[in-house]
Amino acid sequence: MLYLNGRFCRAEDAMISALDRGCLFGDGVYEVIPVYSRNPFRLDEHLARLDASLAAISLPNPHTPLQWAELVREVIRLQAYDDQSVYLHVTRGNAGERDFPFPAGVAPTVLINPSPLVTPSPEAKAKGVRAISHADFRWLRCDIKSLNLLPTVLLREAAKQQGCAECLMFRDGMLSEGAASNVFVVKQGVIACPPKNHLILPGITYDLVIELARQHGVPMEVRPVTEAEVRNADELWMTSSTREVLAIVELDGQAVGDGCVGPMARQLDQYYQDFKRTVMRAGKE
Repeated sequence: MLYLNGRFCRAEDAMISALDRGCLFGDGVYEVIPVYSRNPFRLDEHLARLDASLAAISLPNPHTPLQWAELVREVIRLQAYDDQSVYLHVTRGNAGERDFPFPAGVAPTVLINPSPLVTPSPEAKAKGVRAISHADFRWLRCDIKSLNLLPTVLLREAAKQQGCAECLMFRDGMLSEGAASNVFVVKQGVIACPPKNHLILPGITYDLVIELARQHGVPMEVRPVTEAEVRNADELWMTSSTREVLAIVELDGQAVGDGCVGPMARQLDQYYQDFKRTVMRAGKE
């Protein structure tokens, strides 16, 4: 069961107009909320990021935080599985025509669509994954979680064609992020990651990993990271709500460090898994 424009229905019964501005222009934003044992993780932070994305494209938020929370929790309740990935999708709606300026008096389209939460396999955790790199050719507002995902589609497909799990992006010699993840670098026992700005998505899992590192006294720097640092790193990881903390052991055919999952990746992933068990699944966030 999903939620679409005021009603709960089966996916096969849900219909959105072909003239919806999300279909025609990608005129909308989205959010993805991981759910553990039916507890949405950092719901307030995800809803705040959704609100920021809506504000950035001048689309009034159709719901208050409390209304969103009630809808999300009801969608979670209606599913047969406990661990979920809840997708929120808001567009500028159906104006009845294809015209670029914002239409007046049009109700937004609101979709909440759950699916089973899929996280990395034990094999991927133990062995790490491979990645490629590419110039970051996206627009300059990557902090907006926009429906305009064609660059991500192209980069992830390029990675898939080479048997890789992710594509790391560089802009003017600096690391931005993965196509669908944030990226962390380790050198000589110090973790580094790019700061939040308009060129990367402000990741909720990114925030948690930084918090866990600092909580446990692990050296952590939030600063610009050069491409040279990435290519000479002892360890690389990607983080996201579905990837959690996942080591990258090969980049563009070259081993990262010794080509194995590094000790700091293992340690931070253990901190993450402990937090997931004791906090996320317990609904303490």
